[in-house]
Amino acid sequence: MRLVVAGSPAAAVPTLRALAASDHEIAAVLTRPPTPQGRKRVLTPTPVAQVAAELGLPVIEASRVDDEVTARIAALDVDLGVIVAYGALLRRPALDAPRLGWVNLHFSDLPAYRGAAPVQRAVMAGDTTTAATVFQLVEALDAGPVYASEPFTIDPEATSGEVLAAMAETGADVVVRVVDALAAGTATATEQLGAPTTAPKLTLEDGRTDFAAPASVVHARLRGVTPEPGAFAHLGETRVKLLRTHRLATHDGRPGGSGDTAPHLAPGALRLVDGALLVGTADEPLVLTEVQPAGKKAMDAAAWARGLGPLDGKVLA
Repeated sequence: MRLVVAGSPAAAVPTLRALAASDHEIAAVLTRPPTPQGRKRVLTPTPVAQVAAELGLPVIEASRVDDEVTARIAALDVDLGVIVAYGALLRRPALDAPRLGWVNLHFSDLPAYRGAAPVQRAVMAGDTTTAATVFQLVEALDAGPVYASEPFTIDPEATSGEVLAAMAETGADVVVRVVDALAAGTATATEQLGAPTTAPKLTLEDGRTDFAAPASVVHARLRGVTPEPGAFAHLGETRVKLLRTHRLATHDGRPGGSGDTAPHLAPGALRLVDGALLVGTADEPLVLTEVQPAGKKAMDAAAWARGLGPLDGKVLA
């Protein structure tokens, strides 16, 4: 089939590569325009645009699918549109431009976590499973009938960035299977069942860490907001980005023993035990393994703590 593929971030790249390597033809790639990146704010194409250029594919850069972009897609005379995290909604004229409409790869077990941040919200909630789902795109948000859904187990120590990267590879295979089935005329879609939940885009405030919550909640939230918007707390006036924690039960060496025998620490209190940095929560401490103090590079959390001098009275809040 002749395709148009829409996507912008790195999570869409595996699908683009998989379709480019398939028997189908990619007529064009739709992606968002370049944005300033890094400290020097260098104007940089999206990861999808960069890979499309590498593959020699025509690129349409647009921040929204207006009448002009819709006309350009219609002129391509494509059979199907495939969209993965493009970053803008498609309205009815654009949805109707490909002969078979559009299919969307979404990183949740729909109707759970409809919205912009399904992986982040699932990890923040402490979920242990999710799914890569391919569905027919409709005007309502992530509400179309489902062609295929591949279950995915969430590693209890993985960040949302790591989960999303792994799911992007799994999802690419699911997309190709669905596109193959649509081309063969054998694809069937099933209406979504159950009460939907939503996954709104994360804000900077979502990264604020509340150590007065239980360890399981703190750990899940920190994983969910990593790498973006990033977990943080303050040590006095210094803002500290919290890059990685471990539960005591899963940390190698288990400083302080198991969760039942770990030292009691007040929420946010710091203590070095057996060479590891512990931080208190509402119940058991967490092992803080990597931090990034304001204005500095990421570093080993225990090394950072040793540079603070005596830790008595020092609290992350």
